Amino acid sequence: MSEARADACPTATAGITTDRPDVTNSSIVVPTGSLQNENGINFTARDSGQVLDGTNTRWRLGVAPCLELLADLPSYSANLHAPGSSGFSDLAPAVKWQVSPVPGTVDLSIVAGAALPTGAAAIAGRGAQPYLQFPWSWELHDGWSVSGMFTEFFRPSDPTTGRISEATFVLEQALTEKFSVFGEYVGDYPDNAGPSHLFNSGAMYRLGQNQQIDIHLAFGLNHNAPNTIVGVGYSYRFDGLFGRLPR
Repeated sequence: MSEARADACPTATAGITTDRPDVTNSSIVVPTGSLQNENGINFTARDSGQVLDGTNTRWRLGVAPCLELLADLPSYSANLHAPGSSGFSDLAPAVKWQVSPVPGTVDLSIVAGAALPTGAAAIAGRGAQPYLQFPWSWELHDGWSVSGMFTEFFRPSDPTTGRISEATFVLEQALTEKFSVFGEYVGDYPDNAGPSHLFNSGAMYRLGQNQQIDIHLAFGLNHNAPNTIVGVGYSYRFDGLFGRLPR
């Protein structure tokens, strides 16, 4: 990586940027030497079933300019109303590289990871499930921005659905320096099954530079998607783990 590209990577002087509450992950990595903890709780209604899951924790560590390691920790899904199952999701580590850190252009990152078979099969599925992901974003004018993500999920232990393709698109508006709202489309396209279409919306409020609270509400657009999802979250970031903070 050239010095010019490294200089354009995120630093601890920038405000917190999270992968939640939208499905679309941020195309911006966390600064080098920063540890970011993102958490949330969701209530999901699908047909006659109701599920509460949390804490949906993701740890993100900046290990080099434009490079982070991340991990989705096991989250517990509690079945509140049949049909459904209860149990933990998988542990899912990954690496994320921001390949276009130049301001004023389309930012793009590449994420490669895998869900490890540590959770309940009824919740997470069987076997290791690798994935490859491409989140992008483009800052427009007057606080508007667009972003999206394309993901390929691979499920080699599932004889029916060996792969799921997911595409998302987000329109976001920063109403103030701290408060933003968004609308998002999420489409899942599994092998040998019908697609799922979801509309997600929400808001984020930054509590200072290194903390954020959020809320989101989603509606299914067809019978393959959940009826509704309601969630809240809290995220925070620790800087300077590898030495002095930048001036």
